[in-house]
Amino acid sequence: MCPLVREFRARGWADVRVAVTGQHREMLDQVLSLFDVSPEYDLQIMQTGQTLFDISTRVLNGMKSVLEDFAPDLVFVHGDTTTAFVSALAAFYFGIPVAHVEAGLRTHNIYSPFPEEFNRQAIGIVAKYNFAPTRWAEQNLLREGKPQSTVFVTGNTVIDALKTTVRDDYKSEITNWAAGSRLILMTAHRRENIGEPMKRMFRAVRRVVDEYEDIKLVYPVHPNPAVRGAAYELLGESERIKLIEPLDAYDFHNLMNRSYFIISDSGGVQEEASALGKPVLVMRDTTERPEGLEAGTLRLVGTDENVIYSACRELLDSRDEYEKMSRASNPYGDGTASANIADIVEKEYK
Repeated sequence: MCPLVREFRARGWADVRVAVTGQHREMLDQVLSLFDVSPEYDLQIMQTGQTLFDISTRVLNGMKSVLEDFAPDLVFVHGDTTTAFVSALAAFYFGIPVAHVEAGLRTHNIYSPFPEEFNRQAIGIVAKYNFAPTRWAEQNLLREGKPQSTVFVTGNTVIDALKTTVRDDYKSEITNWAAGSRLILMTAHRRENIGEPMKRMFRAVRRVVDEYEDIKLVYPVHPNPAVRGAAYELLGESERIKLIEPLDAYDFHNLMNRSYFIISDSGGVQEEASALGKPVLVMRDTTERPEGLEAGTLRLVGTDENVIYSACRELLDSRDEYEKMSRASNPYGDGTASANIADIVEKEYK
């Protein structure tokens, strides 16, 4: 959302205020600092061992106070998090219109990913503006009965963010460590993958690293204790694997740009990597970003250990397969999504 905040503030006609929930404090503060965004409201909801019940009730009560204080004309939410869904619900309770950025992504399986698929569908019920990143997302919304007048194809603001972060001259401890090797970047944190599916994922990539001497793997480990325990158990104690703390957007985007390919169960990574020409093996059974599958930048590999292992080997062994994925066109926009969204809103509210 930061590129959009900056776009509105640069235009100067709107009173734009930012509310954050304070989850994963260090990661949040890094992003806000990078984009020079200072939130006016910080709900600070994070507590040890919190559940979806805890997050939902704290965000709802926190947003009640924010909306009573500010009384905005329009509330923007982004993506498919519980924060986005509950904030949209709070706005709905006050009768305030909702603008949904990154609208229309669907797997059509309410439990995959969980709870994100429910969240984004529920936001769509109350949204006045649906800013879809692609034509595919637009068609999902129209099939659900959303009026054409409420759906706009804008590209995705995550591509805008890359313009701010990616540098050709980027260097870091990780890039120095990986010099002369093919670097694989991994992310893994999906709630539905925690447990045995995640252990299968980790075993697969460990096999790949152990077999290819020119490979190094870096994994910014999610703060979730269940994720961290499995990661250090199965991926630790290897000279060619680095388990590191979560990265800010600047370092993460630049490591994506320096990687050979990416293996992930994340969402936004699928778009960012596509924009950078990096193949992505998606460790999920479904994806809400089928445009990437259609374009050839993504491949679904699920959570079966042997399938993941074989897919990695194919990208490492077959130059033709690698180039086919890395040269596919990026379907997620040209980096002008924030300006496109601001233009649409400006016509009605300025």
